[in-house]
Amino acid sequence: MKAALTLRVNGEDRDAIVPVHKTLLEVLREDLGLTGTKHGCELGECGTCTVLVDGAPVLSCLALPVELEGREITTVEGLARGGRLHPLQAAFAELGAAQCGYCTPGILVAAKALLDRTPAPTRSEVAEWLAGNLCRCTGYLKILEAVDLAAGRMREGGAGSAPRRDEPAVPAETAEPARAGEEAP
Repeated sequence: MKAALTLRVNGEDRDAIVPVHKTLLEVLREDLGLTGTKHGCELGECGTCTVLVDGAPVLSCLALPVELEGREITTVEGLARGGRLHPLQAAFAELGAAQCGYCTPGILVAAKALLDRTPAPTRSEVAEWLAGNLCRCTGYLKILEAVDLAAGRMREGGAGSAPRRDEPAVPAETAEPARAGEEAP
């Protein structure tokens, strides 16, 4: 059995005719072409497929789109606005908080939900909030630092403080290469 649905995804109404048993993860990737949300365990245990539904983190591998009509769904593709990276995306890139990057979309949207609710979370609140998002490639320290950095930037200047996607984080004329054993300025 198929259902004709209108889903509100990243601020836009999107129409799809899908089998009623298809998960939100499958519909996002296969029917709507939004491949930023990743397949993980498909058992609701890893957090890789996390999206926001009405601002709350939801595991899209366990959600059925037929139950989500009229609700606002936000994927990682919906974080950047007007050509500007979301402060979380900019902080993750700046601090190297993603290794392979596969789990990063789920972590980013989960962190966004936290910062929307708690603009100045403690390190332990961030760690607890992201406990359902597993990363196999790196420790969580850089991830926690990136969320802290983004939270501070969001409190100070909002989303406009992140560089545009097509702009380097440091202007080329001021960028200097790092010397052996030193960090770049």
